[in-house]
Amino acid sequence: MSNANDTSSTNDTSNASDLGHAIEPIGKVELGTGGPLVGVQGFGAMGISAAYGQTDDAAARDTLEATVEAGVTLIDTADMYGVGANEEFLAPFVAAHRDEITLATKFGIEYRADDPSYRAIRNDPGYIRTAVEASLRRLGVEVIDLYYMHRRDPAVPLAESVGAMADLVREGKVKHLGLSEVTGAELREAHAVHPIAALQTEWSVFSRDVERSAVGAAAELGVAFVPYSPLGRGFLTGAFTDASTELSTSDFRQLLPRFSGDNAKANAALLAPLHKIAADRGATTAQIALAWVQQRAQVHGLTVVPIPGTRKRSRLLENAAATRIVLTAEELALLEPIAGQVAGERYSDMSLTSAAREG
Repeated sequence: MSNANDTSSTNDTSNASDLGHAIEPIGKVELGTGGPLVGVQGFGAMGISAAYGQTDDAAARDTLEATVEAGVTLIDTADMYGVGANEEFLAPFVAAHRDEITLATKFGIEYRADDPSYRAIRNDPGYIRTAVEASLRRLGVEVIDLYYMHRRDPAVPLAESVGAMADLVREGKVKHLGLSEVTGAELREAHAVHPIAALQTEWSVFSRDVERSAVGAAAELGVAFVPYSPLGRGFLTGAFTDASTELSTSDFRQLLPRFSGDNAKANAALLAPLHKIAADRGATTAQIALAWVQQRAQVHGLTVVPIPGTRKRSRLLENAAATRIVLTAEELALLEPIAGQVAGERYSDMSLTSAAREG
């Protein structure tokens, strides 16, 4: 029975090349038209203190320090991660490196610490203002570099929500705006109200529904795409060998269809091409999966900044090194069929995704 509580653990360490062992800062890219310069790969900080079981605080903080050393400067969190605890955990790191990083957080999914069963999608202007003030306080900053609407509430007119976000830019509380899990049509509507710097949605060799409309709209508008879970929440690292892979009771992936029973077994079998390419190159499966995202974006003429997460410094450096891998046409062809064969939806509740509104 394998243990997969680290989101970037992998079974390919025996084949890991020198790509992940030296700190060589990655390149930079503009995050959307007129946006800040950030590393071509960012860091998804959710798992550093939340969602994936118990955290080793010292190791987590060492990993955060490595982001700056590696040029991984887009640091992504949200107010819902640990019901604000993730933002608070990041605050000392942010204070020490404020001028070196681009800080992104999100609003829109409301949880309550005193009621674990409570969840609401909130996009109303009053809630947005309350949320930004709370995030500024927890992060210990005067301005948020990139502020996302985490999920879309169809009950609130999009123009009203984006207008309230734009007010925060005018007031100097936020520098740039982003959206998460919206359709191509919704992105165009929002961008007409105020320029959107980045669209964040799940995109990986396992999850490609964003290619229906959102990717094309982002490319058309000059909006950067920030793929979350580019490693399939750890599945694409090779850590999940079958349905017996052990997850801690506090690991939210226990609730995800792709990690359950027969689905997990079937999905693990789909990784054979990924393992082969990694073995042939002396790389990790995670590196190959990340390289795929970078190159798939190029097909669409799109600026992309994936945000893989990990609690381990060594994995962060391996992930960053993937930006130097260029897959061949033959390798890309081997990976092409995978997404269409994946068993299980991304979430148990697909109303949380843009795919649910694209039909």
